[in-house]
Amino acid sequence: MVFQNYALYPHMSVYDNMAFGLKIRKTDKKEIERRVNEAARILDIEKLLERKPKALSGGQRQRVAVGRAIVRNPKVFLFDEPLSNLDAKLRVQMRAEISDLHHRLKSTMIYVTHDQIEAMTMGDKIVVMKDGKIQQIGSPLYLYNHPINKFVAGFIGSPPMNFLSVKVHEKGGQIAVDEGSFELIPTPEHQKILKDYIGKEVYFGIRPEDMNYHKSATGKNIMQMKVSVKEPLGAETHLYLVSKTQQVVVRTDPNITFQIGDTVNFEPMMDKAKFFDKETEANISEEVKTE
Repeated sequence: MVFQNYALYPHMSVYDNMAFGLKIRKTDKKEIERRVNEAARILDIEKLLERKPKALSGGQRQRVAVGRAIVRNPKVFLFDEPLSNLDAKLRVQMRAEISDLHHRLKSTMIYVTHDQIEAMTMGDKIVVMKDGKIQQIGSPLYLYNHPINKFVAGFIGSPPMNFLSVKVHEKGGQIAVDEGSFELIPTPEHQKILKDYIGKEVYFGIRPEDMNYHKSATGKNIMQMKVSVKEPLGAETHLYLVSKTQQVVVRTDPNITFQIGDTVNFEPMMDKAKFFDKETEANISEEVKTE
């Protein structure tokens, strides 16, 4: 097990911390030395073996904690939020290192995290839990594309999926959903499903990357909203948009100039939209399974 707070013995050297579990199992000294040195080589901490934990950085301490687990040659690793105490840059580096370690050791790793980016980038299979209950199991991309409910849809993806409360009604022989500030026409497939919800409210879900900017307000499925917050990130810009009562975030081209307070028009890609039951929060857009 690799703990969140490293759990290293402060009075012991790196070598002794890594060897401790083997020593209490009365493993042969030469075998201990071989395993510790091999783990140190894999984790690139060979030059740190004589240091005490207080002389190490957060990332180095994390490597020692991982090394202490590696020397046991376990069939299964359990990582308990191991990167939560590290700064953002170091978390990115350690994510890559743990993924590489997983590839080299070919051991099963169970990785507990609240960070969906860690789950998406590191996991072969994700188990999404809420209140101690499993919501859905599947590959990262399957959960991203086919969330079983609103909770999973909001957890997977960064920034998370937008949810708007809309009312389903019939208009000119078509099913439409009304947000209050604008109206959207779902795809024919979704219209068949939403017939049972006429007169009721549902959640309309759309991801920030699935919304296209329009200079003109003409055309169907245009969401006209005001810019409340702008986050330039270099390769892209995140815009927080507000209607009369609700907010969404969109990913946009950084070369398009937006100002706080601007009224802007975005068209959601309706074939990428999801609809969720207001009471159960289940995905009603499609049949979804757990892998």
